Amino acid sequence: MQANIQLDEIDAGILTALSSDSRRSYADVAAEVGLSTAAVHERVKKMVERGVIERFSLRVDPDRVGLHLTAFVAIRNDGGVHCRDIAPRLRELPEVLELHSVAGEYDFLAKLRTTHARALEDVLYAIKAIPGVARTTSTVVLSTEFEERPLRWPGAN
Repeated sequence: MQANIQLDEIDAGILTALSSDSRRSYADVAAEVGLSTAAVHERVKKMVERGVIERFSLRVDPDRVGLHLTAFVAIRNDGGVHCRDIAPRLRELPEVLELHSVAGEYDFLAKLRTTHARALEDVLYAIKAIPGVARTTSTVVLSTEFEERPLRWPGAN
């Protein structure tokens, strides 16, 4: 496990600005944090190289592309297969957007998006068919107040 990388206030400001919109120009970010465009570009490049910035991504509105149903599924291992063998199988399912190893009664918590309830049922059958999965418990989302909030550091603009 890599040690935490210390960020100064300017790096935190750059990350805060890009977290809300990664398509912002370096000139725009530079004006916000009080640096030159070249300095912001160099700092972003270094943060990418050090692994602070993993990637620049696109956010798609799930409802506009037909993914109307969101569910969280708790998954319990039966003990016959190691959890590390189950996770890659879950990664293969395109409906599984996130997978977290958790402490407590269950071993994983997965976030799924599907087109409708019947599609969720199909994914649940696929999850239960994975060797080592003992059981699942699903929670269907009725509405989402917010998700994927941009990261913000104290003191950053």
